[in-house]
Amino acid sequence: MPPVAARPAAVLGLLLLVAAPACTTAPEPGPRPPAAGPEAAAAPDGTSPFWVDPGSEAARQVTAWEATGRYDDAQALRRIAERPVALWGRPDDPGPGIRRARAGAKAAGRTLVLAAHNLPHRDCGKPPAGGAADAGAYRRWIGAFADAIGDARALVVLEPHAVAHTVDGCVRAGQRAERYRLLSEAVDRLKKNRHTKVYLDAGGPGWVRDPADLAGPLREAGLDRADGFALNVSGYQPDAAVRAYGAELSRAVGGRHFVVDTGRNGTEPPPGDSAQAACNPPGRALGIPPTDRTGDPLVDAYLWVKRPGESDGTCRGGPAAGTWWPEQALGLAHRAHD
Repeated sequence: MPPVAARPAAVLGLLLLVAAPACTTAPEPGPRPPAAGPEAAAAPDGTSPFWVDPGSEAARQVTAWEATGRYDDAQALRRIAERPVALWGRPDDPGPGIRRARAGAKAAGRTLVLAAHNLPHRDCGKPPAGGAADAGAYRRWIGAFADAIGDARALVVLEPHAVAHTVDGCVRAGQRAERYRLLSEAVDRLKKNRHTKVYLDAGGPGWVRDPADLAGPLREAGLDRADGFALNVSGYQPDAAVRAYGAELSRAVGGRHFVVDTGRNGTEPPPGDSAQAACNPPGRALGIPPTDRTGDPLVDAYLWVKRPGESDGTCRGGPAAGTWWPEQALGLAHRAHD
């Protein structure tokens, strides 16, 4: 099913309706093993430059539902299975999963979308907390991550939530300098790969209220040597609010471009306070499918960074953060507008 056209941008003064939490959850990184033979249900989306993983959880679910006669549900779920989602590098060893994906992407002539999420003190101790044991371990990890990409065409969203957490107070003062240094080094290491684009994560609307507060930290984290910044990763904020926020932040950092996670923002902002709105809110829908045809001079791509159908955590009856949740995935797909 082809992507829908990019939605028109709203005025920059749009009021932000829902605040993002100070310490949000992110999917537990880890590529899934590839499906084999007939289990490879996904087909590449011909209008997107990004690689579709034929062994994704969504693709496997399509195959399983077709085998049990759930044809309508399987067809709906193809809205996820046949579209590219980011691969999150495993915290133990990112190499094997990325190399497998790299081979598939190169064979298909597509760009690999990746997320690196393993800084020390990741997510400020909130589930799924973790990260590298120390600075040295992180340097080795990001080196293995970059080595696995090699000469493939890749787009990397670097450390979701890491910079925003230094601004909102979630990261202790004594850890901020090390975090900026590690992020800056990670940008430099990844950019040694000739065909790798890097976007530093910058949170999103309602998290750090004034985007200008992120400008200095982003620069300390290496933004000037990256390709831009990323917004709304794992979030549910609607396109207009994200675009307005991104345009304001872009002005504060010299006109840098950005990418947007649209995987789950296809409806109005979620209800409830910030914690409720961030963790498996009901009634969500898939947003704009991944594409680099945004029609917006500031937005380089719409991406599905947080994999649609993976839980935010055990709130609202969900499984552990990052776990595939077929019922949630089906709801997202059924409510999509395309």
